[in-house]
Amino acid sequence: MLKGMFVRAENNRMFWKEYIKQCVDIGIGSLPIVVIISFFLGAVMTVQTAAQLVNPMIPLSTIGIIVRDGMILEFAPTFLCIVLAGVVGSKIASELGNMRLSEQIDSIEIMGINTKNYLILPKILGAFTVVPLLVGISAVIGIWGGYLVGGWTGSVPNEVFITGIRKGLDTHYITIAFYKSFIFSFIVSTVPAYFGYYVKGGALEIGKAGTQSVVVSCILILVADYLVAALAL
Repeated sequence: MLKGMFVRAENNRMFWKEYIKQCVDIGIGSLPIVVIISFFLGAVMTVQTAAQLVNPMIPLSTIGIIVRDGMILEFAPTFLCIVLAGVVGSKIASELGNMRLSEQIDSIEIMGINTKNYLILPKILGAFTVVPLLVGISAVIGIWGGYLVGGWTGSVPNEVFITGIRKGLDTHYITIAFYKSFIFSFIVSTVPAYFGYYVKGGALEIGKAGTQSVVVSCILILVADYLVAALAL
């Protein structure tokens, strides 16, 4: 499937229009769920970490460090992309599957258009463009959520939390997070496209293709997460 996308390119104007459409669908369409999930991830990490740090020898600023590194390294790229595999991946699989069963893809191919290049490649490039941005937004909002909830609940004073955030930031963690986001965006876009593009049968098979794409994407994301962590850390 990936090889077929580059056999024959389509009109640049058509391709650019579809690419922008996919960036808007994936980015703007996923933004509300990204904001909500990230905020509460940071909030939960702050409250639970504060509840477990009962040793007076450990400074409260450690909570800020844990929330910061946890969001940047793991929760923002990995957890968020697993959610996107369900939100974006199922949409891609159902969209392409419906086009395949309604013979829209066949009709486009009859007109001499490379459907893999026109329908699939913009989705992959759109995911490459937007998912790293969503990961960055998720990390910032998660840390901000931990900061706010820590102050509201009295778990950690705001100035102490900020001290922890500023202490010993390793920029290599940010690099790893964006490496993960690019790898995961490839998985989130290609796996559902494959299952949707090659679906056969009826409406029931579209649902099965969506479910299979989400399951396979989540497994591949977790495997890739381990490999990146093992190689980079």
